[in-house]
Amino acid sequence: MRRADRLFQIVQLIRGRRLSTAAYLAQRLEVSERTVYRDIADLQHQGVPIEGEAGVGYRLGQGFDLPPLMFSEDEARALVASVRMAQVWQDPVLAQASLVALGKILSVLPATARAAAQSMTIYAPPSGLGPAVQATLQTLREAAQEHRKIQMTYRDASEQTTQRTVRPLGCFYWGKVWTLAAWCESRNEFRSFRLDRMVQVQRQGDKAGQFKDEPGKTLADYLRAAAPAGARSQLDG
Repeated sequence: MRRADRLFQIVQLIRGRRLSTAAYLAQRLEVSERTVYRDIADLQHQGVPIEGEAGVGYRLGQGFDLPPLMFSEDEARALVASVRMAQVWQDPVLAQASLVALGKILSVLPATARAAAQSMTIYAPPSGLGPAVQATLQTLREAAQEHRKIQMTYRDASEQTTQRTVRPLGCFYWGKVWTLAAWCESRNEFRSFRLDRMVQVQRQGDKAGQFKDEPGKTLADYLRAAAPAGARSQLDG
C-alpha cells in the first residue's frame, strides 16, 4: 500500500469508530504501531483534527470530512454482490434502501468501474427468506434499534409453544436461517431464537416496553458469553 493510500485509510478507519487504538490501526493496515504513530503525527501536522494520544486511542474531531469517495472496480463489484444478496436475505426496508444506495453509487462511478460492477457474475436466486420471515426480521431489527421489548409466541425444535418477553439485541444470519440474540425476561438469561420458529411477534409500544442497556444484559455481554474462551480477550478490547 502506498503511503498516501495508507494515510487516507487511517482517516477512514478513525472516522468510523468512537476510539481507535494504534494496535487496532496497525492490525488493519498490516504495519507496525510505530508506523501508525508516525502517520498520525504527520496527519495532525497537515491539519487533520485527530484527537488523542499514544497508548489511549484516537478519534476524529467534529466538522471534518473527506471529499466524495471513489471506488475501485473490485470495490464496486463487492457492493453489487452485497446488494444482490440483500434483496433476498434482508428485510424489505433494508433491501430497498440498499438498492437505492447502490444506484447513487453507480451513478458517480467512472464508466469502466460502473460497467465492471454491473457485469458482476455473482447472483442471489429469489428463493431466500419468505415474506413472513422478512416481516419478522424487520420487526425485530427495528425493535433492537429502538430498544423495544418483544412479546412473541415461539415454537421450539420439539414443537412446544411458549410465550416469551425478550429484549432483542441483534439479528444473526447463518446462511440458511436468521436468529435473534436476546435477553429473555421469562428465563432471566440470554437466549437465541430462530426467526422461522416465531409464530407471532409483537413489539411493545408502551412506556413499559422501552428498555435501557444494563450491565450483564447487553449485546456485548451476549457476545462475550457466546465467544470461545480464546476470543473473549478480543471482544473485551
